[in-house]
Amino acid sequence: MPSASSAATGPSRRLVLTSALGVGLAACLAPALSACTAGDRPDLLTVAGGEPGGFYLEFSTLLAAALERHGVARHANAVPTGGSLDNIAELRAGRAAFAVALADAAGQAADADAAGIAAVGKVYENYVHCVVRKDSGIRDLTGLAGRRVAVGQPGSGTSLTTPRLLEAAGLGTSGDAAAPAAGTAAVENLGLNDGIAALKAGTVDALFWSGGVPTAAIAAAQQEVALGLLDLSGLLPELRRRYGGMYDRVLIPEGSYPGIPAVWTVGAPNLLLCRRDLDDATVERTVQLLVHNAGELIPQSSLGVQFLSAESLINTAGVPLHPAAADAYRALHG
Repeated sequence: MPSASSAATGPSRRLVLTSALGVGLAACLAPALSACTAGDRPDLLTVAGGEPGGFYLEFSTLLAAALERHGVARHANAVPTGGSLDNIAELRAGRAAFAVALADAAGQAADADAAGIAAVGKVYENYVHCVVRKDSGIRDLTGLAGRRVAVGQPGSGTSLTTPRLLEAAGLGTSGDAAAPAAGTAAVENLGLNDGIAALKAGTVDALFWSGGVPTAAIAAAQQEVALGLLDLSGLLPELRRRYGGMYDRVLIPEGSYPGIPAVWTVGAPNLLLCRRDLDDATVERTVQLLVHNAGELIPQSSLGVQFLSAESLINTAGVPLHPAAADAYRALHG
């Protein structure tokens, strides 16, 4: 697991993430994790994660450790990837049993169920960051016209979401970084770490990243160069008109990144997905893990603005739940 930034402010992580679960939910599902026997556990469960320094890989590493510690599998591991689209590919290829992915990336498949993918639950909200240098003079998305923009590593959910944001803002895109046409942004497919390096070096003017708050790598970069975040919430009406209601208006609180004030942005649900053919017992025990052991699944970089609750877990933005997960949540609600 990558080292996390030391976020000392904001609401208590464990209080925010587990308070809803602690009021009655733990009593609704029988704590059957300890009932696993050696003969009914998978030998290995692999969780497809994300880029080092990002929330996906932190969460996936914690989940894998919990799956092994609580006997859901004999062994479990998290693997680094490019992000959501890569993770879905890992599921389809059978190289992973679980994956984290943005709802818009999961929903891009015309029929997730037919593709062999199901949801275990919504595990947290993803926050789209548009990061600029404070000395850039860029104050809103219109200021990206004629600029160079890092739009996410190929295979990441960011690389899907960012073009949607630019189009909603009325900006075209160009691959010509030297001379982008009027009204266009020159895009470069850089992931989190390469994008931050380019932003610090001045070879790109903005970095898009979709992840938790704070993202450790961005918080670390803020110690070296003064950064700012652009308000993206004005794009929501157009995003929803084009793509439906999966996007939300969410707040990156003041104190998430030193010296950066609170800013409204676009959020998208982040889902825990699994293979549709994953056995029912493993899926049910994983749901129990999400419910009973939520406090073990909180990346240390989180300020507590993410959440796990009965309401959020079942809000999978139209991606069908695995039948065993649906049965487990039905037991919660009666």
